[in-house]
Amino acid sequence: MVRLRTNNALNLIINFIFVAILLCNITSCQTKESTNILIFGGGASGVSSGVQAARMGAKAIIIEETPWVGGMLTSAGVSAIDGNNDLPAGMWGEFRDSLISHYGSDTALQTGWVSYVQFEPSVGNKIFRDIIAKEENLQLHLNTRLQSLCKNNEGKWVAQVSDDKGNIHEITASLIIDATELGDIAKLTGVKYDIGMESREVTKEDIAPEEANGIIQDLTYVAVLKDYGKDVTIEKPEGYDPLKYACSAINELCTNPSEPDRMWSPEMMITYGKLPGNKYMINWPIEGNDYYLNIIEMSAEEREEALKEAKNFTLGFLYFLQTELGFNTLGLADDEFPTADKLPFIPYHRESRRIKGEVRFTLNHITAPYDQEEALYRTSIAVGDYPVDHHHARYTGEEELPRLYFHPVPSFGLPLGTLIPTDVDNMIVAEKSISVSNIVNGTTRLQPVVLQIGTAAGTVAALASKGNISPSQVSVREVQKAILDAGGYLLPYLDVAKDDNRFKAYQRIGAAGILKGEGRNVGWANQTWLRADTLLLSTELDGLKENYPKMTYQLPNDTIALTVNDAIGLIENIISTHGIDNTTDVKSLANNIFKEYNITIENNLQNITRGEFALLIDKILNPFEYQDVSLHGQFINKE
Repeated sequence: MVRLRTNNALNLIINFIFVAILLCNITSCQTKESTNILIFGGGASGVSSGVQAARMGAKAIIIEETPWVGGMLTSAGVSAIDGNNDLPAGMWGEFRDSLISHYGSDTALQTGWVSYVQFEPSVGNKIFRDIIAKEENLQLHLNTRLQSLCKNNEGKWVAQVSDDKGNIHEITASLIIDATELGDIAKLTGVKYDIGMESREVTKEDIAPEEANGIIQDLTYVAVLKDYGKDVTIEKPEGYDPLKYACSAINELCTNPSEPDRMWSPEMMITYGKLPGNKYMINWPIEGNDYYLNIIEMSAEEREEALKEAKNFTLGFLYFLQTELGFNTLGLADDEFPTADKLPFIPYHRESRRIKGEVRFTLNHITAPYDQEEALYRTSIAVGDYPVDHHHARYTGEEELPRLYFHPVPSFGLPLGTLIPTDVDNMIVAEKSISVSNIVNGTTRLQPVVLQIGTAAGTVAALASKGNISPSQVSVREVQKAILDAGGYLLPYLDVAKDDNRFKAYQRIGAAGILKGEGRNVGWANQTWLRADTLLLSTELDGLKENYPKMTYQLPNDTIALTVNDAIGLIENIISTHGIDNTTDVKSLANNIFKEYNITIENNLQNITRGEFALLIDKILNPFEYQDVSLHGQFINKE
């Protein structure tokens, strides 16, 4: 009897443990967390938004489906940076500096000819992980997928997410950021969006198609190859046809190239994206591994199945390189992506959903920023200098689409309102899903710009959380100040480097619209200059009058160069006509400012440069903080 009772007790204990385990499996050991900001996607913008928010004192959590962070720069293998080499803004500059530190010099990053900055994807992932690890306010959940998302009775977001061990986490957040590759969270929350090309009638862009369509850019499954020093030719992929890749480089198979003006030797083609470590990034747009596939509206399962075709297409290109072009010692690197097939975790998505935001940024805002109804340049939070570059070569009927290969544009400032959806509150959208036209996406999609988009998203989220307000209510100027403090750019002026003591003043004066920049195309370079070293002309004060409409100072009608005395008179007039509290003698203050910036002024009849005038206006009148602006660039008077 005793033994039976003991056995029964043991069985009860065993049964209790079994039931407890069963219940834990049913509930997947659910845990609950709360945070200020929840970021979906640990890609380029997801990392930078989380880091920026944390540095501003907000608590943030990043949810990422893969084991890596960095998105297109790392998980997709696009480890050759496009653009912004002369504009090392914010997180982009920090990341580049970290790469230089890792590899020993900036020249060590110039291994291929497509970019000034090339690196191994695994190194990029480690750098981003190290940056994240330093932020106490930032948590990172890898291998984690969203299961459900809703708002509770308090108006807060509640997300159910599951990790790779089957554990369920319930996360409550005041604000969310969609930093996913395809804008999936935006769709889930009901944000309105576009896919494909808008019509010319909608965007007013001359090179837009007359009618809208749903065509997106080709995606690419990148391959990172390594030289093994021996024949590592793979098995012939299913459905392999060498003619699909025949004109990727000059060779005997190529008889009718689609782009005869862009034919390269096999050696030039293979070194296009050469990486440190004797590796090669294969992201070749000319009859290479670009692949037309629109998976945006597919389910996760449908996407996974469809992407097998893109992977196979890349393997076909690898087989072509090995068997037709003689690169049989190059094979998929075994020390980059810890995946079964040695390919990246995700494809390179050049295009996604594009939300309908507070503003839509079009090509006209880039090419003629000062001629538009909306003064969006006053609201800029990121900069880019890459041309409009669309990939449509693998789409059947590509010849009927606008020719958008390296369409020249000036460098530009990206407006804040592109990140804020019009119809869903307490949400910010980043990555490539911001509110830009299809054409403009061809330049805002590049890595340095997307890193800056993330910084702006994190800034808005941190300020909204701190003030307990919605993202659309956050002060544009407060966002811009935080971005400048984080080493970012508002406008892409090349007049001075960002470590120059005049940099912030020029940025503030440009964002206020006091002086307007000049966009230029110089060869392949897209530039903008404040023209700080040129003399200030009497005809260049429209921006000053827009900021201070009550000014009455009379200037000659003729186009003349202004003097220091003219500048002082203008400032004194603005102070008196606008009721600005300033009891300091302007002449004395001007002389002190010139000394501070080591500017030699022989006498006040000396002509003044645009840059010198900018410094005086910034220091004495502080127009950047005198009045805020709306998301559309309209002045909001503090009076």
